[in-house]
Amino acid sequence: MTIRLQREPFDAASEAGKLTRGRTDVGAVVTFTGICRGDESGAKLVAMTLEHYPDMAEAEIARHVEEAEQRWPLKGVTVIHRHGRIEPGEDIVLVVTAAAHRHEAFAAAEFLMDYLKTRAPFWKQVEYADDGKREKVWVDAKATDDALADRWARPDGRREAAE
Repeated sequence: MTIRLQREPFDAASEAGKLTRGRTDVGAVVTFTGICRGDESGAKLVAMTLEHYPDMAEAEIARHVEEAEQRWPLKGVTVIHRHGRIEPGEDIVLVVTAAAHRHEAFAAAEFLMDYLKTRAPFWKQVEYADDGKREKVWVDAKATDDALADRWARPDGRREAAE
Protein backbone atom coordinates (compact mmCIF):
# COMPACT_ATOMS: atom_id res chain seq x y z
CA MET A 1 0.00 0.00 0.00
CA THR A 2 1.29 3.41 -0.95
CA ILE A 3 -0.47 6.58 0.17
CA ARG A 4 0.96 9.99 -0.52
CA LEU A 5 -0.49 13.46 -0.03
CA GLN A 6 1.61 15.98 -1.92
CA ARG A 7 1.64 19.32 -3.68
CA GLU A 8 3.78 18.12 -6.58
CA PRO A 9 2.48 16.51 -9.77
CA PHE A 10 2.78 12.71 -10.14
CA ASP A 11 3.49 10.34 -13.01
CA ALA A 12 0.59 7.88 -13.28
CA ALA A 13 2.38 5.44 -15.59
CA SER A 14 5.42 5.28 -13.35
CA GLU A 15 3.27 4.68 -10.26
CA ALA A 16 1.33 1.87 -12.00
CA GLY A 17 4.60 0.31 -13.13
CA LYS A 18 5.84 0.13 -9.55
CA LEU A 19 2.99 -2.27 -8.71
CA THR A 20 3.84 -4.72 -11.50
CA ARG A 21 7.61 -4.56 -11.95
CA GLY A 22 9.09 -8.03 -11.57
CA ARG A 23 5.76 -9.68 -10.70
CA THR A 24 3.83 -12.42 -12.45
CA ASP A 25 0.88 -12.63 -10.03
CA VAL A 26 -0.78 -9.43 -11.29
CA GLY A 27 -3.23 -9.90 -14.15
CA ALA A 28 -4.92 -6.49 -14.05
CA VAL A 29 -4.00 -2.93 -13.16
CA VAL A 30 -6.64 -0.22 -13.06
CA THR A 31 -5.62 3.42 -12.87
CA PHE A 32 -7.86 6.39 -12.32
CA THR A 33 -6.56 9.92 -12.60
CA GLY A 34 -8.79 12.82 -11.59
CA ILE A 35 -7.98 16.00 -13.52
CA CYS A 36 -8.99 19.58 -12.75
CA ARG A 37 -11.54 20.80 -15.33
CA GLY A 38 -11.57 24.32 -16.75
CA ASP A 39 -15.24 24.90 -16.01
CA GLU A 40 -17.80 23.99 -13.41
CA SER A 41 -21.46 24.09 -14.40
CA GLY A 42 -20.64 26.47 -17.26
CA ALA A 43 -18.56 28.88 -15.16
CA LYS A 44 -14.87 29.36 -15.99
CA LEU A 45 -12.72 27.74 -13.34
CA VAL A 46 -9.36 29.45 -12.71
CA ALA A 47 -8.12 27.04 -10.03
CA MET A 48 -9.11 24.88 -7.12
CA THR A 49 -7.46 24.72 -3.75
CA LEU A 50 -7.58 21.55 -1.67
CA GLU A 51 -6.89 21.77 2.05
CA HIS A 52 -6.52 18.92 4.54
CA TYR A 53 -5.17 17.86 7.92
CA PRO A 54 -2.20 15.66 6.90
CA ASP A 55 -2.23 13.05 9.69
CA MET A 56 -6.00 12.70 9.70
CA ALA A 57 -6.27 12.51 5.90
CA GLU A 58 -3.51 9.91 5.59
CA ALA A 59 -5.01 7.77 8.37
CA GLU A 60 -8.51 7.91 6.88
CA ILE A 61 -7.31 7.05 3.38
CA ALA A 62 -5.24 4.17 4.81
CA ARG A 63 -8.31 2.88 6.63
CA HIS A 64 -10.29 2.78 3.38
CA VAL A 65 -7.44 1.19 1.45
CA GLU A 66 -7.34 -1.52 4.13
CA GLU A 67 -11.09 -1.99 3.70
CA ALA A 68 -10.64 -2.37 -0.06
CA GLU A 69 -7.90 -4.94 0.57
CA GLN A 70 -10.29 -6.88 2.82
CA ARG A 71 -13.10 -6.81 0.24
CA TRP A 72 -11.04 -7.81 -2.80
CA PRO A 73 -7.91 -9.94 -3.22
CA LEU A 74 -5.66 -7.08 -4.28
CA LYS A 75 -1.97 -7.40 -5.09
CA GLY A 76 -1.26 -3.71 -4.53
CA VAL A 77 -2.81 -0.26 -4.11
CA THR A 78 -1.48 3.24 -4.61
CA VAL A 79 -3.37 6.43 -3.74
CA ILE A 80 -1.79 9.81 -4.40
CA HIS A 81 -3.82 12.92 -3.65
CA ARG A 82 -2.56 16.40 -4.32
CA HIS A 83 -3.34 19.40 -2.16
CA GLY A 84 -2.80 23.12 -2.49
CA ARG A 85 -3.60 25.16 -5.57
CA ILE A 86 -4.35 23.12 -8.69
CA GLU A 87 -5.07 24.67 -12.08
CA PRO A 88 -7.20 23.32 -14.95
CA GLY A 89 -5.50 20.48 -16.78
CA GLU A 90 -3.44 19.43 -13.75
CA ASP A 91 -3.87 16.04 -12.09
CA ILE A 92 -5.60 15.96 -8.71
CA VAL A 93 -5.75 12.34 -7.61
CA LEU A 94 -4.41 8.95 -8.66
CA VAL A 95 -5.79 5.57 -7.63
CA VAL A 96 -4.01 2.44 -8.86
CA THR A 97 -5.25 -1.04 -7.99
CA ALA A 98 -3.58 -4.32 -8.96
CA ALA A 99 -5.20 -7.73 -8.76
CA ALA A 100 -5.05 -11.14 -10.38
CA HIS A 101 -8.30 -10.38 -12.24
CA ARG A 102 -9.87 -7.22 -13.71
CA HIS A 103 -13.15 -7.36 -11.77
CA GLU A 104 -11.42 -6.96 -8.41
CA ALA A 105 -9.12 -4.22 -9.69
CA PHE A 106 -12.01 -2.22 -11.21
CA ALA A 107 -14.27 -2.63 -8.17
CA ALA A 108 -11.57 -1.61 -5.70
CA ALA A 109 -10.61 1.46 -7.75
CA GLU A 110 -14.27 2.52 -7.96
CA PHE A 111 -14.77 1.97 -4.24
CA LEU A 112 -11.71 4.05 -3.37
CA MET A 113 -12.64 6.90 -5.71
CA ASP A 114 -16.19 7.02 -4.38
CA TYR A 115 -14.75 7.30 -0.88
CA LEU A 116 -12.16 9.93 -1.85
CA LYS A 117 -14.77 12.02 -3.64
CA THR A 118 -17.26 12.07 -0.76
CA ARG A 119 -15.71 11.24 2.58
CA ALA A 120 -11.98 11.90 2.54
CA PRO A 121 -11.07 14.81 4.80
CA PHE A 122 -10.27 17.35 2.11
CA TRP A 123 -11.87 20.76 1.74
CA LYS A 124 -12.27 22.14 -1.77
CA GLN A 125 -12.40 25.79 -2.74
CA VAL A 126 -12.87 26.77 -6.38
CA GLU A 127 -11.92 30.08 -7.94
CA TYR A 128 -14.11 31.36 -10.77
CA ALA A 129 -13.43 34.15 -13.26
CA ASP A 130 -16.34 36.07 -14.72
CA ASP A 131 -15.96 39.30 -16.70
CA GLY A 132 -12.64 40.14 -15.07
CA LYS A 133 -13.70 39.56 -11.48
CA ARG A 134 -12.81 36.52 -9.42
CA GLU A 135 -14.85 34.70 -6.83
CA LYS A 136 -13.78 31.92 -4.45
CA VAL A 137 -16.37 29.40 -3.25
CA TRP A 138 -16.13 26.44 -0.88
CA VAL A 139 -17.68 23.34 -2.45
CA ASP A 140 -19.89 20.76 -0.73
CA ALA A 141 -20.12 17.11 -1.75
CA LYS A 142 -22.75 16.46 -4.42
CA ALA A 143 -25.77 14.25 -3.75
CA THR A 144 -24.95 12.21 -6.86
CA ASP A 145 -21.48 11.46 -5.50
CA ASP A 146 -22.97 10.51 -2.12
CA ALA A 147 -25.37 8.08 -3.83
CA LEU A 148 -22.48 6.40 -5.64
CA ALA A 149 -20.57 6.00 -2.37
CA ASP A 150 -23.64 4.68 -0.53
CA ARG A 151 -23.98 1.74 -2.90
CA TRP A 152 -20.99 0.07 -1.21
CA ALA A 153 -23.01 -0.43 1.98
CA ARG A 154 -26.10 -2.24 0.68
CA PRO A 155 -28.58 -3.57 3.26
CA ASP A 156 -27.85 -7.18 2.32
CA GLY A 157 -24.18 -6.60 3.16
CA ARG A 158 -22.98 -7.14 -0.41
CA ARG A 159 -20.82 -4.56 -2.06
CA GLU A 160 -20.57 -4.46 -5.81
CA ALA A 161 -19.30 -2.18 -8.50
CA ALA A 162 -21.69 -0.08 -10.57
CA GLU A 163 -23.82 -2.10 -12.92
